[in-house]
Amino acid sequence: MSEFLRSIPRTLTRKQTLLGAGSLLAGLCAWWLAARLAGLPAFILPSPGRVWQRFLSALQDGTLALNTGATLAEIVLGLVLGVSLATILGYLVAKSRALERVLSPYLVASQAFPLVAIAPLLVIWFGPGMFSKVLICAMTLFFPVLVNTIVGVRAVPAPLHDLMHSLHASRTQILLKLEIPAALPVFLGGLRVGATLSVIGAVVGELVGSDQGLGFLINVGRGQYDTALVFVAVFVLIAMALVLYGLVAWLESRTLLWQEWRKE
Repeated sequence: MSEFLRSIPRTLTRKQTLLGAGSLLAGLCAWWLAARLAGLPAFILPSPGRVWQRFLSALQDGTLALNTGATLAEIVLGLVLGVSLATILGYLVAKSRALERVLSPYLVASQAFPLVAIAPLLVIWFGPGMFSKVLICAMTLFFPVLVNTIVGVRAVPAPLHDLMHSLHASRTQILLKLEIPAALPVFLGGLRVGATLSVIGAVVGELVGSDQGLGFLINVGRGQYDTALVFVAVFVLIAMALVLYGLVAWLESRTLLWQEWRKE
């Protein structure tokens, strides 16, 4: 009986894997049927086979690797910049009501307009190089990480703070031993959202103005009616977002081992 109970998680994992693979296969079949039966030209709806061939050709001539590397560099730098600023500012806002009242109007106003609207201005001000793309990427993920940091820090129970003070813990000890571990689940939830949004931010900047990156490939494919190339770039972006999301999920599994539901 105990062996059977221990085998349930492995069985569920296999079933989930098979379900995901079956869903992907069904989607590819539906796409192939739509491309074949609709009678549309390839520059409107290419078949999966044509997209695969375009992927291989872009991979062989180095175009895909070069532009994927450029986008990945922008995403990584944007994540580092955006998460660092959002975490520091979020902690300060969470600890100071006065600072929150001062900054809240600006933070809320920054989310009242789409980033796509100001992306051209940022490219004009900072140039079409990497810095403007990194900045757009950081701005895209800044708000969700900031909000989750504030919520996570403020969710620490007051009795735990009282306990740390009764033990004469220093400010650093309270931060490292109490506030960071307690806020980590909420913070990592915001990081999941921010990691996927960072891909959007980088591509928005590249679509506005760039000479490299997957957004640049999308612009090239659109201008040349090479729709298969557009599909290739989009699928690579999806893969990058999934990998980033998976990395944050892995980080959660390694740092939140103390959560009871993870022990089940």
